Amino acid sequence: MRTFSKSKILAYRQCPKRLWLEVHQPELREDSTATQASFQIGFQVGDVAHRIYDEDGKGALIDVQSEGFSTAFARSADLLNTPQPIFEAGFSAGGALAFADVMLPVDCDGVLAWRMVEVKSSTSVKDYHRDDAAVQAFVARSAGVPLLSIALAHIDSSWVYPGNKSYQGLLKEKDLTAEAFARADEVKGWISDAQKVVNEMTAPAIAIGDHCNSPYECGFYAYCSKDEPKAEFPLNWLPRFSAAKIKELAGQGINDLRNTPDNLLNSKQQLVKDCTLSNKIFFDAEGAAADLARYPLPAYFLDFESIQFAVPIWKSTRPYQQITFQFSLHIIKASGALEHIEFLDVSGNDPSESFAKALIVACGDNGPIFVYNAGFETARIRELAERYPQFGNQLLAINARVVDLLPIARKRYYHPSQQGGWSIKKVLPAVVPELRYDSLDGVQNGGMAMGAFLESIHPDTSAERKVQIEQQLLEYCKLDTYAMVRMWQVFSGRNDLKL
Repeated sequence: MRTFSKSKILAYRQCPKRLWLEVHQPELREDSTATQASFQIGFQVGDVAHRIYDEDGKGALIDVQSEGFSTAFARSADLLNTPQPIFEAGFSAGGALAFADVMLPVDCDGVLAWRMVEVKSSTSVKDYHRDDAAVQAFVARSAGVPLLSIALAHIDSSWVYPGNKSYQGLLKEKDLTAEAFARADEVKGWISDAQKVVNEMTAPAIAIGDHCNSPYECGFYAYCSKDEPKAEFPLNWLPRFSAAKIKELAGQGINDLRNTPDNLLNSKQQLVKDCTLSNKIFFDAEGAAADLARYPLPAYFLDFESIQFAVPIWKSTRPYQQITFQFSLHIIKASGALEHIEFLDVSGNDPSESFAKALIVACGDNGPIFVYNAGFETARIRELAERYPQFGNQLLAINARVVDLLPIARKRYYHPSQQGGWSIKKVLPAVVPELRYDSLDGVQNGGMAMGAFLESIHPDTSAERKVQIEQQLLEYCKLDTYAMVRMWQVFSGRNDLKL
């Protein structure tokens, strides 16, 4: 009988086909950049948990990668006879194996017992965390561990980092003992059913669907979807067309815009369908020009880049708080001349205050400030105003001048190449074909910008590489605001300006 790791059991819970592929064809797995980033966040939170649950540094760590499974299990069993915190203690029983994030000793009327804590990087307890805890508890108790309780520790997003590497309070515990212990028979059933799946000669015939991304993004999606019939004009190009409706239509054999009934579509969805099938552009040039005519020059075009940390590294910041580290600002002067101002801090220090000061100076006192999808920038500005009340009035005055180009684009323009989306990455190549993000070196989207910033502030990054990253970040953010300049020019009909 095969022994399953907890991750394999949870893979089965998500999709039996995923489990079969992980066992028999693991080379087909392709984890996305986002998935890999989530692994790294998990490692960071795990490292901090060691400091939180072992302030005196007297705990023991099991490293299965260097010790091997047999040694790890034997050493875990030995350590469970002595009272100290244990991290990554391993157990194997009942057809499964598991490694506990934290094991804490408990004196139970003179008898040594244990409290298990599973550490997660999320900000709340998810349903799949409950499955996780049930498996952990089952394996530990089946292995004879005197387990008194099990809790899940997740990040408290309201906690504020006091600095000095003090992380007490970062994690909030939720006791899952009663529930996890009561699900032992359920876990046994999962293991038994998983055995049947992996003993099959071929993978289960399971079509792609919502389960491919819930609760985890599956690394086998590309493999599973390659032979699926693909619509030339898929229904997910329809904006705000619910997944439930797409699933319902698929059940009726409808998966292409060409045979989607018009009576199911709102006006925006109908526009997307019509433009797509006719391969024609919709552009209400007169309406767009009228929308923008009320905003005279000078005009400002602003974009931010930000970073967030599950484990804060800067004092007075919260877990997953968006911290702005860069802005680009293009200005069309009253004369029609174009100017560019930029800010980027890769020193490794909290960039927030210097960012706020530079932003106030760059934006001046009057003129519309155009952004694309204003919610992000205005929220960051409000947060800066709260953190630095001495600049609050000036920052909020910037917010009062913000004009969002996204609603204008959504109302007045659509190109078939947008495939139902109005993000700037979709609209820019359509409106101004000569400007493309894929022509940039190194950084071509927001996710890459965050990764580049993290690399730039890492102490092991060379000075030469840091300079290279800095230039790539500046060019990327500069294109974001220049894209808005050119979009504004097309929408406003100001072809007289040499921009």
